[in-house]
Amino acid sequence: MKTAIYDPCGPGSRLGITPAGFQDCRPEDLEGVSGFHFHTLCELNADALARTLPAVEKHFGRYFKNIQWLNFGGGHHITRPDYDVELLCRLIVEFRDRYGVQIYLEPGEAIALNTGFLASSVLDIIHNDVDIAILDTSASAHMPDVLEMPYRPRIENADLPGRKAHTYRLAGPTCLAGDVIGDYSFDVPLRVGEKLLFHDMAHYTMVKNTMFNGIQLPDIVLYDPAADAFAVQRRFSYEDFKSRLS
Repeated sequence: MKTAIYDPCGPGSRLGITPAGFQDCRPEDLEGVSGFHFHTLCELNADALARTLPAVEKHFGRYFKNIQWLNFGGGHHITRPDYDVELLCRLIVEFRDRYGVQIYLEPGEAIALNTGFLASSVLDIIHNDVDIAILDTSASAHMPDVLEMPYRPRIENADLPGRKAHTYRLAGPTCLAGDVIGDYSFDVPLRVGEKLLFHDMAHYTMVKNTMFNGIQLPDIVLYDPAADAFAVQRRFSYEDFKSRLS
């Protein structure tokens, strides 16, 4: 796990109870507990689940005859092109039949993987050791994973710094000094008013955004490729900002 904040099994994790915590636990001590939930994966394939299940059985299997459901947690990248769906299905069916329990999954990110674009505009361009493009998009308000993980979003027609002729530090408009999305390079110089298109923005953006500093949230727009038409589903206003303060 490259990013500790997303490691559910890291030292001192607050998520759940370790096998050591169950050493003196008897099945009758779990009266009222109808199921178990484990979460050990993050953006992984089914082979990781195949390695996890024997460990789960080893440490907790003796309790399974007394529960009704088992949650395999999240982190299953089921929509990724190379994901082994056949293996996943086999593991689920085998586990369900062996213990007679209902199996649940929580593939949150995978449901919206590689979907959604965030359209941003260049508000200003300044120079302070490096060229800096101030956007109407904020890492802090619109894509907090950029600061928390950190995470580097993909931008249409952009590359790593120095790969193309013109490199800019892309930054947000809030008062937070560290409201920086990252350094990107482009074939041609950026201009005020130019649009930048961020890829794969449907997950962990709308559900985590804020109106910090009163920064406007982007409109939510649906695109119909068959009709080549856009339809605005939601447009945010000052009233949305005000209602969060009440």
